[in-house]
Amino acid sequence: MKTSERVIVALSGGVDSAVAALLLRDAGHDVECLHMTNWEDDGHCESAADFQDARKIARQLGLPLHRVNFSDEYRERVFEHFLAECRAGRTPNPDVLCNREIKFGTLRAYARRLDGTSVATGHYARLAADGGQPQLLKGADPNKDQSYFLHAVDAAALADVVFPLGGMLKSEVRARARAANLASAHKKDSTGICFIGERRFGEFLQRYLPTEPGPIKEPGGRTIGEHCGLAFYTLGQRHGLAIGGLRGFGDEPWYVAEKQTATNSLLVVQGAEHPLLYKDWLAADAVHWINDPPAGWDGGVVLQCRAKTRYRQPDQRCSAVRTGPDTLEVVFESPQRAVTPGQYVVFYSGDRCLGGATIRAAEMRHARLEAVG
Repeated sequence: MKTSERVIVALSGGVDSAVAALLLRDAGHDVECLHMTNWEDDGHCESAADFQDARKIARQLGLPLHRVNFSDEYRERVFEHFLAECRAGRTPNPDVLCNREIKFGTLRAYARRLDGTSVATGHYARLAADGGQPQLLKGADPNKDQSYFLHAVDAAALADVVFPLGGMLKSEVRARARAANLASAHKKDSTGICFIGERRFGEFLQRYLPTEPGPIKEPGGRTIGEHCGLAFYTLGQRHGLAIGGLRGFGDEPWYVAEKQTATNSLLVVQGAEHPLLYKDWLAADAVHWINDPPAGWDGGVVLQCRAKTRYRQPDQRCSAVRTGPDTLEVVFESPQRAVTPGQYVVFYSGDRCLGGATIRAAEMRHARLEAVG
């Protein structure tokens, strides 16, 4: 990227995007900032406060700030899909679609209207060129790497993207913000749903989905409680089950092991390491490769690589094979905890993110085969 070319920084009001803008400005680039509102304020969302923080940062840096509202696009392209997955009993991750559809889709197109030649964000990820195509790499900070959330973005959409923080540690970013006395230097990181903010998830979801109570069962088939609807729970969940102190059971906490949609039942088990929480096989669809598919993929060649099924999980050895035009199966070398339909399996070769797919089913196949044999 030439310093004469204009870069549009997606300025959220947080510390990461603020430092991204600072670094690009100090490197001599022509920088302008763009703040997105992707969720209409409903009395809880912090969009108004975030915009005020973005204004303070842009003023401190002496950079122009534009504001745009993509809430309609977000609801149509991200949130409706999120609700549909919840209705089906799955646990979606809206951050992945938000990146593909909004940040590196709608925002990228809007940046062109501002005469921007590239878009910069505060993501902890890196890009490398190979044969003229950008490749997505993990961020240098293993605790903040966000390549998992970027796996669904096309290589073409990454061609004019800049990740100024990709080679930095979070501690370095905080230090740089403090040194510049940025307004967001001490602002805590957001951990809520993309653009919706931090709130009680169940209460928020009940505004859009009906409660459909059903039995909570233990592996022996005994009903030990009642859930308010499968959509409000996720695999591996411990809190919010309202069960405990049951006669005939020990004191270990209960965890969600399975959503049984056919009977509207929630299967729970005791103990964080209960065998029913682990799976070594999964089926997935909506397969997306950032660059070209792996060599021999269409011919049935088995891909030996590493993968993760949730953010910040260490990469796990696995084998993946194509089962259809848009589907695949994965076998893990070791069983994985709480593999959750609706979430994503994301593939890696070293630091390079290859792509991923949406998990649809998971089983403990090896154990079953051994039991039959």
